[in-house]
Amino acid sequence: MFTLIAIGVGAAFGFSVVAVLAPGIFPESFRQHGEVGLYFESAAVITTLVLMGQLLEARARSRTGKAVQALLELGAKTAHRIRDGQEEDVSIEAIQPGDELRVRPGEKVPLDGVIVDGRSNIDESMITGEPVPVEKQSGDRVIGATVNQTGSFVMRAEKVGEETLLAQIIHMVSEAQRSRAPIQKLADHVSAWFVPTVVVSAIITFVVWTIWGPTPALAYALVNAVAVLIIACPCALGLATPMSIMVGVGRAARAGILVKNAEAIEHTEKVTHLITDKTGTLTAGRPKVVEIIVAGRTKLPLSPDQMKKPGSANVSPDDEEENAILRFAAALEQQSEHPLARAIVDAAKEQNLELAAPENFESTTGGGVRGEVDGDTIRVGKPGFLQEHGISLDDALNRRAQELQEQARTIVWVARGQKVLGLIAIADPIKESTPAAIRRLHELGIKIIMCTGDNEQTARAVAKELAIDEVHAGVTPEDKHRIVKELQDQGGIVAMAGDGINDAPALAAADVGIAMGTGTDVAIESAGITLVKGDLSGIAKAVQLSRAVMRNIRQNLFFAFVYNAVGIPVAAGILYPFVGLLLNPMIAGAAMSFSSVSVITNALRLRRSRL
Repeated sequence: MFTLIAIGVGAAFGFSVVAVLAPGIFPESFRQHGEVGLYFESAAVITTLVLMGQLLEARARSRTGKAVQALLELGAKTAHRIRDGQEEDVSIEAIQPGDELRVRPGEKVPLDGVIVDGRSNIDESMITGEPVPVEKQSGDRVIGATVNQTGSFVMRAEKVGEETLLAQIIHMVSEAQRSRAPIQKLADHVSAWFVPTVVVSAIITFVVWTIWGPTPALAYALVNAVAVLIIACPCALGLATPMSIMVGVGRAARAGILVKNAEAIEHTEKVTHLITDKTGTLTAGRPKVVEIIVAGRTKLPLSPDQMKKPGSANVSPDDEEENAILRFAAALEQQSEHPLARAIVDAAKEQNLELAAPENFESTTGGGVRGEVDGDTIRVGKPGFLQEHGISLDDALNRRAQELQEQARTIVWVARGQKVLGLIAIADPIKESTPAAIRRLHELGIKIIMCTGDNEQTARAVAKELAIDEVHAGVTPEDKHRIVKELQDQGGIVAMAGDGINDAPALAAADVGIAMGTGTDVAIESAGITLVKGDLSGIAKAVQLSRAVMRNIRQNLFFAFVYNAVGIPVAAGILYPFVGLLLNPMIAGAAMSFSSVSVITNALRLRRSRL
């Protein structure tokens, strides 16, 4: 980038030094009013202007680096470690995995870990972008650098040093800002030919002005040749891509989008197909009880007026029956770690139901569980499990179960003795933000394909609700990888969104791998983009931002090319025969600096991109 400046300034300064020390060696054609022209001021002013441009560039770069600096400053510096019942303040560097730490109201969570005692509301906006505090209790995970608000709790540190989410974010942002987009190769390729071409142009300018220029011809020749070299400096060309990438990556980080490299930004702009997993991506990934059906229900709930009458319960009889079903099922399922069992137990806890300890507990793999609660034999599981023990199923209840299964619900049957009490419908709820995100992606012209290991019925129910374009159910990791390759062979630019180890092969094979930050480390490592919040709406934001960044780069490259295409002929003196206009090297230096500042200013506009 500085080759042309060095040649131009060196020529002007060297000529002037010789003119001062040995003016007699110059022929009369070099003299004006008897003296040889000096260009020290041109060399000095050009150098000053170039340095000023470099200063502005450095300041702009430092502004984009503030994204990383701000992240570094987010982390806590000390923590309250508990050992042998005693509390001590230690630096973060001294914390080891497994250490128990106390976090008080208003303090930052020191490191990534899990709450072992207490509960609180935590502001996780620095990670998720959501301003609403998240309620946390024993067993919930917490993220380092988030802010504890209301309660005090004890946590167990699980990730320290470079393993923490904040450290990974800082590393990814830094690496991405230093990476090069494929479009940069265009600028590099042009520059490789551009510099020699400009040097040749300067030589031609010098020769033409020496032969056909006015007196003193050599003086005009030197000034114009130097002006060509100065104004043609490809500073703007060199800045066009990296400045936009740096600013764009910093803007993405503020929106909870971590970009691993510039190539991911360039490819995201062109995405035509998005393959997404279901569990944990479209859905919350945590099954919840969504409905309880009481067998033979005929009673209507009490009216609001009846519920307010003295002596009446605050719930309808049907609610009491539902709670009884939930209480019996949860009493048995609290012995199990199955996700569906956890959903039933969590629902019972939300209703503040007291769970009895079951006696004679038995579990049948693939069937269900049995035990005695309050002296009654309770069975919870699949319909076949109940039928094996001579329990007949109600036809109306069976039909209702089939309807719910068509709505992507998993059905758990509950029986007391030889009588069916009812059904518990469990579903993995769709994330609240998913429908809007799907609509936005469709507006951006992207076709959405769901690939899931779940059964066909459940997958199609979710796809129908979300208006997803194509569904592949019961797929293996190899199937996902194959589908990615097939779409690429058809000319598609494929993005893959996932959060599990099973998604890693497809994430790596896709043109753009998008990992949910709530997922596994393997998935995150395989992806080019990570959504910290694990929210599908982040994909729409990533596509918007990539398009804005690439549009910005093209504007910068266009400006740089047009500037040089216009500036070089003017500096060479092409307008002199027509309007008598020549470009002083100092003016050329100022124009060159202005072109760089224009590119920087245009790139900095990305910091205000609305997503």
